[in-house]
Amino acid sequence: MELTPRQETILGIVKREGPITGDRIAERLSLNKATLRPDLTLLTMMGLLEARPRVGYIYSGKSLDQLINRRLHQVRVGEVQSVPVVVAENTVVYDAVVTMFLEDVGTLFVVGEGGLLEGVVSRKDLLKAALGGHDLHRLPVGVIMTRMPNVFTTTPEESVWAAAKRIVTHEVDALPVVQPATGPDGACGLKVTGRFSKTNIARLFVELGERA
Repeated sequence: MELTPRQETILGIVKREGPITGDRIAERLSLNKATLRPDLTLLTMMGLLEARPRVGYIYSGKSLDQLINRRLHQVRVGEVQSVPVVVAENTVVYDAVVTMFLEDVGTLFVVGEGGLLEGVVSRKDLLKAALGGHDLHRLPVGVIMTRMPNVFTTTPEESVWAAAKRIVTHEVDALPVVQPATGPDGACGLKVTGRFSKTNIARLFVELGERA
């Protein structure tokens, strides 16, 4: 979000004269404090200014880019993840296509007993199967999916920045959000608890823009 000319002026005053009270800023601009209150509140919420009781406003020294960068490192995947869309390994490709269409997602997570991650199937995988002349009503997704341990994942505790970088680096649409778990047979695995996708990233940027 771009600052208004008045907000830029307020920042300049605080940089030069801070700490400075709201009343003094209002005097410098020949305005009343009530008129400036929304601007001061916004600049403080954005982190560009710091308001200290009985002292006044001081300049934080941070740019908008720095503040956005810090926020992306602070937000955790678990705060923005979506509900995962999962299918079983023996689900036929035709049903997987229908599920992907109805749920409006680009990736399906394939799970076994106990919800443990077995693999991932993407739109590209399904398209290849369709173009390959396979019988989509008989071919199971287990044949065409990317299997563990070759699946890129994330966790609820990981930063949004780190997870987003993994999506870009590996050119995938979504990452399964996982946590360590034990299957019914006692084997260790990863339980799917969420989905982190490009859509989640876009929504977060919109939210950050609206807050700014």
